[in-house]
Amino acid sequence: MSGLRVLAVDDEPPALDELAYLLRADPRVATVHTAGDATGALRVLRDNDVDAVFLDIRMPGLDGMELARVLSRFARPPAVVFVTAYEERAVEAFELGVVDYVRKPVQAERLAESLRRITAARLVPAHPAVAGRRERAEDPTIAVELAGVTRLLPRSAVRWVEAQGDYARLHTAEGSHLVRVPLATLAERWADAGFVRIHRSYLVQLRLITELRLAGGAYVVVIDGRELPVSRRHTRELKDRLVRAAKNWNR
Repeated sequence: MSGLRVLAVDDEPPALDELAYLLRADPRVATVHTAGDATGALRVLRDNDVDAVFLDIRMPGLDGMELARVLSRFARPPAVVFVTAYEERAVEAFELGVVDYVRKPVQAERLAESLRRITAARLVPAHPAVAGRRERAEDPTIAVELAGVTRLLPRSAVRWVEAQGDYARLHTAEGSHLVRVPLATLAERWADAGFVRIHRSYLVQLRLITELRLAGGAYVVVIDGRELPVSRRHTRELKDRLVRAAKNWNR
């Protein structure tokens, strides 16, 4: 497989030079184009085939987030990696299906992880750009902090969600992650993926419920051996959903 053709975009010359240097030092990268703003980036993309764009968010004119939305409408959209000093737009980033979200100052090891993800995505057979868009639509990611590094967690890894004020804690098989997204927002966005509200403070993946039972006069569900409360207002709907799901699973 030929090396990656990448575009680095940053309005600060020292940051752009450092990013381009690190990209060129990686053996998986064949070509590095650079641009100082969105207009320059679109000019490069017009004249060259590019596999991935490493993109700053805060730029004058069209910012990185807006440029990423433009790129997502390309017939063959390049992979996008945000490279930024700020974390407050990480939640918005996951909705765009970006490959990674790298915090400045950029470390070679962290950049190598982004390139590994991009390279792995290129191995998807039969129209990888189309397959990539389908995969992002079916299993979107959400940005989470892990040991000071922003990662993109696939929705399929989430078992249940717990409200914590204006935040939500995502529980996976390996642990939990606090994200700056209200539970109500996730409940609305993830309803079509089988997540159901069982309580004002809990959202669960329906197919992972192993038991629904009475405990102390109130219902609880069991997921991964953990009991979660079901409020009275959600009990009837939950029972109906479980019955319908059981019928579909047994077909």
